[in-house]
Amino acid sequence: MKLLKKYRAMVLYIIDIIIINSSYIISSCLIKGNPTTNLQYLNMFYNTVVVSLFVYLITFNLLDVYRNITRFENGFDYIKYISMSILSGAILVLVKFLFKAPLIGYREIVLATILTAVMVVSYRVIIRFTLNELHPVKNEQVERKNILIIGAGEASSEMIKTIKNTMRCHYNIVGLIDDNPNKMNYAISGIKILGNRYDIANICRQNNIDIIFFSISNIDSKNKKEILNICQETGVKIRVLPSVSDIIKNKNLLQNLRDIEIEDLLGREPITLSNDNIEELIKGQTILVTGGGGSIGSELCRQIAKFNPSKLIIFDIYENNLYNIEMELKQNHYDEKFEIDAIVGSVRDKQKLEQVFKQYNPYLVFHAAAHKHVPLMEVSPLEAIKNNVFGTYNMANCADKYNVKRFVLISTDKAVNPTNIMGATKRMCEMIIQAFNKKSKTEFAAVRFGNVLGSNGSVLPLFKKQIANGGPVTVTHRDITRFFMTIPEAVRLVLQAMSYAKGGEVFVLDMGEPVKIYDLAVSLIKLSGLEPNVDIEIKITGLRPGEKLYEELLMSEEGLTKTSHDKIFIGQPSSITYKQLLIKLEKLKEIIQDESISIGKIKSTMKQVVPTYKEPEEVNKKMKENINVAV
Repeated sequence: MKLLKKYRAMVLYIIDIIIINSSYIISSCLIKGNPTTNLQYLNMFYNTVVVSLFVYLITFNLLDVYRNITRFENGFDYIKYISMSILSGAILVLVKFLFKAPLIGYREIVLATILTAVMVVSYRVIIRFTLNELHPVKNEQVERKNILIIGAGEASSEMIKTIKNTMRCHYNIVGLIDDNPNKMNYAISGIKILGNRYDIANICRQNNIDIIFFSISNIDSKNKKEILNICQETGVKIRVLPSVSDIIKNKNLLQNLRDIEIEDLLGREPITLSNDNIEELIKGQTILVTGGGGSIGSELCRQIAKFNPSKLIIFDIYENNLYNIEMELKQNHYDEKFEIDAIVGSVRDKQKLEQVFKQYNPYLVFHAAAHKHVPLMEVSPLEAIKNNVFGTYNMANCADKYNVKRFVLISTDKAVNPTNIMGATKRMCEMIIQAFNKKSKTEFAAVRFGNVLGSNGSVLPLFKKQIANGGPVTVTHRDITRFFMTIPEAVRLVLQAMSYAKGGEVFVLDMGEPVKIYDLAVSLIKLSGLEPNVDIEIKITGLRPGEKLYEELLMSEEGLTKTSHDKIFIGQPSSITYKQLLIKLEKLKEIIQDESISIGKIKSTMKQVVPTYKEPEEVNKKMKENINVAV
């Protein structure tokens, strides 16, 4: 058997030669009777066989048919063999017609072509089934899982073929689901379409489905979310086919399947960008990203790198994060395309910032460095003021001094009617860039968005850790909601907003529908294959200091202006002059110099400089009243 495997291609080669010869012999006998009595015909027959062998074997070799593993061949391969046989026969007919070659008649060539195609496919099918039958014990030992495939399109068809043609495959396809009523009761490769999305639960229960394969790559996010939620309710493990671009990179559909992720359940449409505008600003320029090692900052670096700047300056106080993103970019060979400089430093350090701006003279600045954790900043408010407010002021000052083309501040929805120190400082940061925009040639803008999934210290990794530890999963309030967006999605919109900036704007990103944190916890527990409040407890801990029940994306006095991108809007906040800004900063300077100052005094001062800053209890009560009235 090993010897046969070693010389498999040669064996197939010899069989094909025998088949081609046999086809012409049979063809000639059927049409001419006994051609051996006609010497002239015999000469033409020999000529035809020699030419046909040359044409057939050259064609077969060019298309690498002898590299195929016969056991795993499928309908596509058999169609290829038939096509090659027809092509070879057509070449013979053309040779006879164009060059008046002394070959046998057209009828014999056509019949021989048909016989060759039939016999080449037939013996390969026989070999395939014979080889599969030689392994009955191994096949019986494979424990197959019952699978249900969602979608009856091309991707599902390819997946079925892959499963059927894979020896010792662990899957038994029970059926397909599709919402198209015209497809009901039809079949793909022998697999029947059993129903639509509303039949999933019954089908899973009746057929003991072990795994659901979600195999629709071109579905809109809303329908995808609805179908996945139905699948999730069954308690069956779900595997998802990713985007078309991911499939193209790896054509094995089974390898492309991944576990369902929380992003799949958010129901958000993919973001499309106008790359030309972004590339025009970034390509060949020096770009500075502060907080470049953080969740948003590092993703900014990744996406900026794709637009080929001349230099990318990554600035961060945390050396480990800085090192990680620098190494990642270099491992992806971006350092061969442009200069990457990773600099350890703080935005509080005026001298360091002066040195960086003077040395590199950046064209664009993305300011993502900030303290962002609400509870921590409630107990360390001076640190938030020093880092967020004065760090942003230092950055804006340098950008103005060194004639930066455009400065983009990464802001937050917590800056809208803030109820905590962190949000109030970020609102102050927005005031800083708006005030600078009135006096500077630099175009200053801010981009405001909500929570990003998977960022450092966000709720998602916390929940995952709590689930891994056996619970409980802690939620501060049953009704608390937040806007969510994936990190790459947020950064794509930041870059797009940057390309629209003319100066002074606060861009607001469409975060979609707010998500209940409690529902998010339930979904994550289910994604882990566990039952909420049975396997894993969800514990309500109470609102933390400074925490809102509901986040807002716009202040009440702001209006929205549309941009050419349907996910990006421009808020029109109240104006602030540079002189007014300096007065506010002086008040904050006084409190950060007093080490004995109380948190209460700090908060009261912040309320003076940020008039929209309120206590969370007041805001939460008002929001509840508004919701009750609306209901």
